[in-house]
Amino acid sequence: MNDVAQRGFTLLEMVCVLAIIALLAAVLLPFIPRETTRSRLQAYALETATLLKADRNAAISRNASIATLIDAPGRVIHSGASRMTIRIPGDVRFDALLPETCQRQAALSSIRFFANGSSCGGTIALTRFDTGYEIRVNWLTGRIEIVSHATN
Repeated sequence: MNDVAQRGFTLLEMVCVLAIIALLAAVLLPFIPRETTRSRLQAYALETATLLKADRNAAISRNASIATLIDAPGRVIHSGASRMTIRIPGDVRFDALLPETCQRQAALSSIRFFANGSSCGGTIALTRFDTGYEIRVNWLTGRIEIVSHATN
């Protein structure tokens, strides 16, 4: 009686298409590379400075020497006063300029803080493309500062 051709999609067809798209997205999203953004790079610098300040404050409050371990090849910074650890992603250049000795002892890839607030000093550099941050620890005062710089 009514020979009108059906046009458009049924609800079932639309649900099937959406389910296939969702399935593909769930499978492929983990393989999409996630790059470190400029704001995330700044966050890594702030986290590093916070960890160093916490270790310095712990050295003062405990009246003891505390060493923050810097593993540049492993891309990890370990607090000497707590279990806090920062892992730097592979797309960020991670350099550390650390003293070889500290109070006539081997420094062993660490920045050591003393009970009086001073330290052996050191610099940690985090760079990605044209943006970078240096976290500097003053050897005399133990003061920690973040310096932003652009690389060209």
